Amino acid sequence: MLAGLLRAQGVPMDEPQVIARTGWSCEELERAIDAALPSGPYPLVSLLIGVNDQYRGASAEAYGRRFEALLGRAAEFAGDRTGRVVVLSIPDWGVSPFAEGRDRAAIARGIDAFNATNRAVTIRHGARYVDITASSRAWNASRHFVADGLHPAGAVYAEWANLVLGAAAAALRV
Repeated sequence: MLAGLLRAQGVPMDEPQVIARTGWSCEELERAIDAALPSGPYPLVSLLIGVNDQYRGASAEAYGRRFEALLGRAAEFAGDRTGRVVVLSIPDWGVSPFAEGRDRAAIARGIDAFNATNRAVTIRHGARYVDITASSRAWNASRHFVADGLHPAGAVYAEWANLVLGAAAAALRV
């Protein structure tokens, strides 16, 4: 969706190479990158990872180490131009129907801790950061989730693409 929005603005974009899959943790993404052997350099690299690390009970510190390693790899894929990496914050799964009966406030605190970590790492390394968490906290079951009550619907991905568009366009000017 983001590539399409950039093309609509006259930015030449090849089809993106997507490695990540819904449901993965940092460790699973690391293994998939090793298996995919992306060639690069790419003009733009995006990174959104961590919700499943938080869901599975990882600490923010452990997540931070893994995230920092993944951010380093993302920069390598961008030809060592960290400014061409766009990091998206972690959405709050605690607002989902799936989270019914769970401590939603505790989930939000956990997501906030992970996002504080990934934001600090992103800024320290000079990548671009886009907050999608705030928009995720306004989601509702009828429009924003697929049938499983946990995963985002297509409308959410369109919203994220629009939120990322400015940062992506700026990254491509680096």
